[in-house]
Amino acid sequence: MNLQQLQTLTQKFKTTQKMPILFLGHGSPMNAISSNRFTESWNQLGQSLPKPQAILSISAHWETKGSFVTAMEKPQTIHDFYNFPQALYDMTYPAEGDPNLAKHIHTMNQHIELDHKWGLDHGTWAVICHLYPDADIPTLQLSLDMSLSPDAHYELAKCLSTLRHRGVLILASGNIVHNLRLLDFRNSQGGHDWAEDARQSMTKMLLEDDQKSLIHFKDQGEAFRLSIPTDEHYLPLLYILGLKESSDELLIFNNQSVMGSLAMTSLLYA
Repeated sequence: MNLQQLQTLTQKFKTTQKMPILFLGHGSPMNAISSNRFTESWNQLGQSLPKPQAILSISAHWETKGSFVTAMEKPQTIHDFYNFPQALYDMTYPAEGDPNLAKHIHTMNQHIELDHKWGLDHGTWAVICHLYPDADIPTLQLSLDMSLSPDAHYELAKCLSTLRHRGVLILASGNIVHNLRLLDFRNSQGGHDWAEDARQSMTKMLLEDDQKSLIHFKDQGEAFRLSIPTDEHYLPLLYILGLKESSDELLIFNNQSVMGSLAMTSLLYA
């Protein structure tokens, strides 16, 4: 993480009541119980951010027909993965929910229905456990309605923008490059040529605020097609783009590829 940029933004946090917004490349579930350069950056970020009143997470791992927000008082920790060490299944993240906030989100957009069955999947808890290890902040999840177009996801995010001014940290969790079928476990520190091409192109689009190209990612050629074979890990990024305000500054960090076809690229707007 760029320490100088983070320090500059940290000073900005002190002069505004608006919460930042985050997209975190979450990578493997093992990051929940690992210490590496990515998890260390999440630890550092959690220590630098203002403490939110609540967290709303948009995770790649809750795909639905229709839009839902968790509305239970005590969301369960969901272990939605297979063939990992027992220590990962033993881990829980006992953050409380916030039914009143969920109801408020429903009033902001009545197409977002209340859910009492899901909980917090690893797209949420595997990163938030490093940001806020005490699990003392009410945490909700917003589902990905897979019947929506990319433009519609982007527009749905806009209706949530006032939450930033109510002390809610909105966090999206996915990976801008995510192709599990083409992983190369021997290449822990880099990416395939096409993955690097896509990651670098996306970085350039972010820096140039080229939201149109990022929203219409399916029109960007073969490298993007290979990097985004399914939409769910990319779509959370569109929520952060939709929530961005003109006064926000951008910090890109963890901008690296791993195992050939995963990008850990993360960003913060504040």
